[in-house]
Amino acid sequence: MVIGGMVLINPPPGSIAVIFISGRSSLDADGYDQASEAMVNAAAAMDGYLGIASVRDDHGIGITVSWWRDEAAARAWRDDPDHTRIRERGRAIWYDWYRVVITTVDRSYNWCGRQADQGDALKS
Repeated sequence: MVIGGMVLINPPPGSIAVIFISGRSSLDADGYDQASEAMVNAAAAMDGYLGIASVRDDHGIGITVSWWRDEAAARAWRDDPDHTRIRERGRAIWYDWYRVVITTVDRSYNWCGRQADQGDALKS
């Protein structure tokens, strides 16, 4: 399902959701945008990657959820050298704080109202 430009998936039971909640600093917005795009692309290339959705408000508070086939795939992303390097840069420059929650998906479903593109909803 595509909502607001984000592709939302129905992750299968047993998959892993990594929930990243953060507060952005006002420093180096261009560097952050470049690193964010690079990390989305790198994650998508990892074995076991299922999808990602991300939002951020006007105050810099963001929530990103990435889904992984299993715990091993989520850990491989956590331990990826490029991801580790960017994570350290984020701690030093781009984030005032963050929280990570890792959880197992029990079930997932979509609902799509009249305003959404029904064709996209049926692809999930």
